[in-house]
Parts: sequence; structure tokens; C-alpha cells
Amino acid sequence: MSQLTRGQKRRLMYIELKSGFGDSGPARIGWERFSKSGQSVYYNSKRFIKCAGVSGNFYDVETGEEYWISGVKKRGTNRHWAGKGPVEVDADAVEEYESYTTNPLPNNRSVRSRT
Repeated sequence: MSQLTRGQKRRLMYIELKSGFGDSGPARIGWERFSKSGQSVYYNSKRFIKCAGVSGNFYDVETGEEYWISGVKKRGTNRHWAGKGPVEVDADAVEEYESYTTNPLPNNRSVRSRT
């Protein structure tokens, strides 16, 4: 069991694009799946591999872009303190997110269905 997967096959996670955006990249909260080794993460038809990047801890195998992927924080402070912008929550993750954080979605967050 790794810290990332916590022994689960899928987990509610925070994901933020770092390449070209610094701490204010597009960010989402949604269900992510893991490889057996925990070294790969799958989200929204993309595969991410664990890395020791400059700003991110995973990279997209197709584009090479760096992402920050982590568990959702109970306080809802998922974005880096210097970052700005909304964090979108996938429609199928809203109920779990709200029960985990015990807060309704803040006004600066939005809900979007995955396409």
C-alpha cells in the first residue's frame, strides 16, 4: 500500500497542470485510478507516471507536461498558497468531496462533468 493509493483502486484526488502555469494551472478534483504498482495514475483518459519534476510529481505520458497530483485535503486548501483560480470538481465526485470536506463547494469552485 502506498501513500498515494492508500490501498484503494480509485481515490478522490486533486490534479493540477504545472507546465507553463506555475501555481495557477487548471485544477480539478475527481476520481483517479492507479496501476498495481502505484507508479501510474489514470484520469480522464490520460496516464500519468510518477516523476521528480521541477514543479510536478507526475507527468502525462502523451504530452510530457508536469502535473501535481495529491489526495484531497479536508480543509479544501488543495491549491498551493500562491496559486489562483477555480478548482473544478467532476460532477460524479461532488457528493464524495462534500462529505469528505464536510463543507459545501465554496463559491470559487465550479462543478463540471467530464467529457
